[in-house]
Amino acid sequence: MIKTLHRMLPALAAGLVIFAALPANAGYEELDIEGSSLSGSYLAGRFAGKQRDMDAAGQYFQQALRDDPNNAVLIERVFVFDLSEGKIASAEDYAERVLSFNSQHRMARFVLGLRDVRLKRYQRARENFKKAAYTPIGELTSALLSAWTYAAQGNQAAAFNALDKLDQNESLENFKAYHGALIADYLGTSLRAESFYKKAYAQAGNSLRVVQAYGNYLERNGHKDEARKIYEQFLSTAEKNPLVGQSLDNLNKGVKPQAFIKTPQAGMSEALFSVASALSDDQGLDVALAYAQLALSIDGDRNINLTLLGDIYESMNSYQRSIDAYDAIEKNSVLKPNAELEVAVNLQRLEKKDEAKARLKALTQADPKDYEALVTLGNLYRNNEEFAPAADTYNAAIALLGVPTRDNWTVFYYRGISFERTKQWDKAEADFRKALQLEPDQPMVLNYLGYSMVDKKLNLNEAIAMVRKAVELKPNDGYIVDSLGWAHFRLGEYEEAVKQLERAVELKPSDPVIADHLGDAYWRVGRQLEARFQWQHAKDNKPEPEDLARIDKKLKEGLADEPPVTPAQNSAGGNNG
Repeated sequence: MIKTLHRMLPALAAGLVIFAALPANAGYEELDIEGSSLSGSYLAGRFAGKQRDMDAAGQYFQQALRDDPNNAVLIERVFVFDLSEGKIASAEDYAERVLSFNSQHRMARFVLGLRDVRLKRYQRARENFKKAAYTPIGELTSALLSAWTYAAQGNQAAAFNALDKLDQNESLENFKAYHGALIADYLGTSLRAESFYKKAYAQAGNSLRVVQAYGNYLERNGHKDEARKIYEQFLSTAEKNPLVGQSLDNLNKGVKPQAFIKTPQAGMSEALFSVASALSDDQGLDVALAYAQLALSIDGDRNINLTLLGDIYESMNSYQRSIDAYDAIEKNSVLKPNAELEVAVNLQRLEKKDEAKARLKALTQADPKDYEALVTLGNLYRNNEEFAPAADTYNAAIALLGVPTRDNWTVFYYRGISFERTKQWDKAEADFRKALQLEPDQPMVLNYLGYSMVDKKLNLNEAIAMVRKAVELKPNDGYIVDSLGWAHFRLGEYEEAVKQLERAVELKPSDPVIADHLGDAYWRVGRQLEARFQWQHAKDNKPEPEDLARIDKKLKEGLADEPPVTPAQNSAGGNNG
């Protein structure tokens, strides 16, 4: 799936890891906001903020600020949360108050500077931007925005002098080349624009926005064959990218493109988008969110900014906000189908399964050849343990493939799981082997296929080799280590089984299947008290109904005797089970 735009812009993102992300857990939802004390509201707000619950954090800090209206810390907190919420008018008011006690507050300066831009007060805007340029990210943002304010005034020399400040940091070279190209293009200086575009493409040819902008420039300047080559090169590694695909389709249809950046404000929005995209990993999400909201606050490419915002919220586990952002994308945008997929995934995460299905079914009915929508619907069925309709949906997706490629291994793996869970082992095994043919040594497939054969007592030599390979590839995966332990158990190598299964339980202490396996191994080595403890632990962790009945029987009667299997058995695929 073309999942999210910030993961499609790797080249511009070098060197900008700034802040550490915070975990997302619950635990404060039932606190009484109105009845809280000042300290209680503040502490609850901090906790909610750490959990990235913007609604609760904002309410708590607002309540605390009402109790202590001149508290500098609270004023700053409310400013940050208003900005993160996209409440720009309110953030502007609080930004002025923040600067009254912290004149160098970076985000407050950017908020007020962008207000100046909207009011065409470019000199004042630059003064605000300059005062924010005291960290690497501040220097980058200040230089880009200042350059675009000069472009708005038609001052080419000053615009490029502003960009020259980025020369002090090699990791910002890509940003200078890209925005230098956009500014030169906007100002109509073709030779300079071409030079910058070539440099940007040489440095960041895998960047979506660089490809879009450079191709657009080439088309508008009569170099359609070069533009086509750039689009096709990008699509050869990102086949389903809707934006570049649309550009190529329009080129082939003879549609004349409009300028990629039409106004200086759009250039500033693009600058903020560039920085937000570079920050959109787990260590920069909070700052990326603020930048994405700023990018939306001025005229620019709204649909791509909303896509980035939805992705950031999704990465923060703020699924309803992510849905809201994706839903705001225009219906006629080529980004809308991908947004609908993400909405469905987020609805599933919110346990709104019927709504998720409805979204995906609407997509597949509108376009029965939408491979990504079919795979996502299949995944939804599979995650809901509706394995028969999952297999049917994967069948429809695979029928669209023609000749499968390496990237298609997952759909065979997922269909194999669906077949295995509906007790169609022959079909499942064929799919797992197809997945391995497309992606050799894929640890998840090796583990699933190897474990299944071990559990069914099939082809044990091959099965054990698969599981051992999977453990080599992912030595700290509890499920894979469990598979190796279970293989040893099946072979009657009980001491080694205990060793591996104990480690698997350490890696996945709450998994009922692994605990059940360890209980069996303990029983075989005479550690019956510990065996019953593990079986009880497995029972307490909500096993599948058929497993529960078997565990209950073992708790009452112990483990029945059963001879181990030797690797020589079933080498041709028969079943001794």
